[in-house]
Amino acid sequence: QVQLVESGGGLVQAGGSLRLSCAASGGTFRNYAMGWFRQAPGKEREFVAAISYWSGAGTYYGDSVKGRFTISRDNAKNTVTLQMNGLKPEDTAVYYCAGGRGSTTSTAYDYWGQGTQVTVSS
Repeated sequence: QVQLVESGGGLVQAGGSLRLSCAASGGTFRNYAMGWFRQAPGKEREFVAAISYWSGAGTYYGDSVKGRFTISRDNAKNTVTLQMNGLKPEDTAVYYCAGGRGSTTSTAYDYWGQGTQVTVSS
């Protein structure tokens, strides 16, 4: 059973940056594709970014974050990171780390973290 724990959320002004991290344990990390999703109050969970398993050569982004967010993985440390630059108030949400087969859809992921709050003030 894989456990995922996110960290790095917080309050930031518009235009600022945050770096989210997700630490994995209990499984063979490199065998899982990893993703980040977010959910704002009253809205459905939204795909943010994903990275392929093993080398992480493949990265994918939601349209709303392309060019601003970067996903990366460190298999030696069992972590996946989401660097968020140029943050906007509409980026405010709970951000979830996920592990699984990999895709832009949440149903492709079997393991989820508890979420970390990101709040962007205008």
